[in-house]
Amino acid sequence: MGMFARFGHDRLLRYAGLFTWAVVSLPLVYSWLVPLIGEGAEEQLALRPMPWQGWVSYFAFGVSYAWLTRGLGVRRRTVGDFALLLVLTLAAVGVSYWNESGLGSVLLMVAACVLPWLLPLPLGVAWLVLSQLAVVPVFVHGLNFPLLEALMQSVLYAGFSGFVFVTSLVARQQAQAREEQRRLNSELRATRALLAESARVNERTRISRELHDLLGHHLTALSLNLEVAGHLSDGRVKEHVQQAHTLARLLLTDVREAVSQLREGGAIDLGAALRPLAENVPSLAIHMDIEEPLTLDDPERAHVLLRCTQEIITNAVRHAGARNLWIDARRIDGGILIDARDDGTGAESLVPGNGLRGMRERLAQHGGELQVDSGNGSGFRLRLALPVTTLGAPLGNIAPAEVSNPTQTPPAPGETTPEGATAS
Repeated sequence: MGMFARFGHDRLLRYAGLFTWAVVSLPLVYSWLVPLIGEGAEEQLALRPMPWQGWVSYFAFGVSYAWLTRGLGVRRRTVGDFALLLVLTLAAVGVSYWNESGLGSVLLMVAACVLPWLLPLPLGVAWLVLSQLAVVPVFVHGLNFPLLEALMQSVLYAGFSGFVFVTSLVARQQAQAREEQRRLNSELRATRALLAESARVNERTRISRELHDLLGHHLTALSLNLEVAGHLSDGRVKEHVQQAHTLARLLLTDVREAVSQLREGGAIDLGAALRPLAENVPSLAIHMDIEEPLTLDDPERAHVLLRCTQEIITNAVRHAGARNLWIDARRIDGGILIDARDDGTGAESLVPGNGLRGMRERLAQHGGELQVDSGNGSGFRLRLALPVTTLGAPLGNIAPAEVSNPTQTPPAPGETTPEGATAS
C-alpha cells in the first residue's frame, strides 16, 4: 500500500481503467497482425480483424475516458461531461459491433466506474444494464449465440460491471467523506484558534481587573493614609512618610499602566483564526490578504466573521465552480470589512439559499451588513462588514461593490455559464 498511498481512490480508478483499455488493444492488434504473417493464419483466429471504424471507436473511448476521469469528485460536472459519457458508451458498443466480439462489453465494464460520479444511483444502474444489453445483437449475429445465451452473456457482463460500479460508488463515498473530514478539520482548527485567542483575552482581562480592583484600591487607600500621616508628623519622620507617599503614588501609576497594557493587548487576532480555513481546500486556490494586525475585542463578533468566511469558502467550492477565491480582510472606520471574490461562472439571477440567509442574520444581529454581486461569467462577490461596537456603521463608508477587478485573474476560458444559480 505504500506505493499507492499518494494516490486517491479516484486516481487509482482512473489509472486502472486506462490500463484495462490499453490491454483490450492486445487482441485487436493481434487479430490485425496475424493475417499479415502467413496464409491461412486468419482462419485460425477467433477474432476477425477490426476495420478502421472500429479503431476510431476504440480510441474515442480512450480519449473520452481520460477526459472524463480527470479530477473525479473535484471539478464540477458540466453538460459536456454527460455528452462525453454518451460518446464513451457508444464507442464501447461500437468496438463490439465492428469487431464482432465481446471486447466492447469489457470496455463497458471500464465505463461503469464513471457512472457513480456523473449520474444518480438509479439512472446509473439503468445506464449500465441497457448499455450491456445493447451488445446482445453482436452475440447473436457475430458469434452465432442463441438469443437466450446472448442475453445470459450480456447479463453476465452486466454483473461484472455492477461490481465495478459498486467499487467506484464506494470510492466516491470515501472521497466525499475525506473531503467532509478535511472541511471539519479546518473548521476545528479555526475554531480552536479562535477559542485560544478568546481564552487569552479573557485571562488578560481577568488579570487586569484583579490588579485594578485589588492592588489599585489598596494602593489608593495607602496613598491617602500616608498623605494624612505626612500632615500629622514632623521632623525626620515626616520626611520618611513623604518618601513612602511618593513611592506609593509611583506604584499606583505603574499598576494603572500595567492594567491599561493588559487591556490594550487583549484583542483577538482575527487573522490567526481565519487562515486555517484556507488550508488544503481541493480544486480551489484561496488567496488571503489579511491586514496585520487585524484584531477584535469581542469574541462573539470574531465568531460571526469566522462563520461567514467559512460559508464563503463552502459556497465557492460547492456552487460557484471557481478555481480561485480572493479574500481581503481589513479594518475600516468603526468596523471590519471582508471582501471575497471568486472566478466562477456566476449567475444572472441569484436565489439566496440557507447559507446566505444565515450570513445576513448573523451580521444583522450585531449591526453588520452583506452585499452580494454576481453576473454571468463574472463570478460571485460578497462584501460583508461588521462594526466593532453596536454604535459602528462601517458599511455606510463602503462604495458599492464592482464585480470586475482587472488586477485579479479572470475566469478560466471555456467554462460554462448558467443562466441562474442557487447559492447556499
